[in-house]
Amino acid sequence: MATPFDILNRMREGRTLTAAEVRSVVDGAASGSWSDVHLAAFLMAAAMRGLDRDETRELTLAMLESGDRWALAEDFGPLVDKHSTGGVGDTVSLIALPLLAACGVPAAKLTGRSLGHSGGTADKLESIPGVCLELDRAGTLDLLDRFGMAIGIATAGIAPADKRLYGLRDRTSTVSSIPLVVGSILSKKLALGASGIVFDVKIGNGGFFPDAGDTRKLASSLVQISVACGTPADYVLSDMNQPLGRWVGHAAEVREALDCLAGDGDPRLLEVVAAICRKAARLVGRELPRRAMDSAIGSGAARQKLVDWADAQGAGQELVRLYVRRDPERLQREVAAALVVGEEAEPPTAVME
Repeated sequence: MATPFDILNRMREGRTLTAAEVRSVVDGAASGSWSDVHLAAFLMAAAMRGLDRDETRELTLAMLESGDRWALAEDFGPLVDKHSTGGVGDTVSLIALPLLAACGVPAAKLTGRSLGHSGGTADKLESIPGVCLELDRAGTLDLLDRFGMAIGIATAGIAPADKRLYGLRDRTSTVSSIPLVVGSILSKKLALGASGIVFDVKIGNGGFFPDAGDTRKLASSLVQISVACGTPADYVLSDMNQPLGRWVGHAAEVREALDCLAGDGDPRLLEVVAAICRKAARLVGRELPRRAMDSAIGSGAARQKLVDWADAQGAGQELVRLYVRRDPERLQREVAAALVVGEEAEPPTAVME
């Protein structure tokens, strides 16, 4: 077996790592046989010289296989997953999952906290009093059976090698390495075991990668490596040169999600939601026209999915009592008063690709 020195020397010389060598790195991260010094050197070498497609695929699979694999679709049947690279006023997951469920497309998501300058989906949902996002595989399947949707926090047993590498990336200035980002995201996404994944990749100065070229490379890499690992995927590039919705802040964004599901949504935000839902449905062999989504919102079915899910996760009636606006006209007046309005114009498109 190659030693850490052998592998690092190979990278220094610019040579490609074999599958066994990549797995040795990940095994070392999971078992502790590789020191922080060795792993930091690997991360810096990967960031500076890059990893090719095969190396990135092996890194992803090795981190995936370092922990639990839920393989939900094997027991539940076709379902989709959705991931966002994070942005300001980004409530897409809170709207898209219940909307998909209301349209007969089951969706599940393991989420996280604190995505850089923006909160994660978990941060937003945990602003609802009583909500508990701790889920195991059985609990996730139960929620899918009952509501057609499930959202939880990744357990400690999922991709444990990634947790150690992620912590070191933050300390070694390698967070922005695209192969390392792809491996980290996909090792957790693939562990869920959905039939397909849609990636909402933010492009613009409020996104994870301000550079448009890097953003497009990240989006295509996520899809390519996911497919290479056996899971169909697609992506949407959405504009993050300005906040996506009308409100910013965890509790405010939860309330905005409910407003959107009640038919009072920002057009840019709903444009992104619709694009993601269409692509998600296609990954499981369904076509989802906009009129079907509008019907699910207009009937109240989509909003009720979110309320029922939150109730099952411990919110009770707190979600309705605290977050549902009873005076839509007053809401519109508040929004109008809070905005500096210039010349009237059509809202800019939020879906870039």
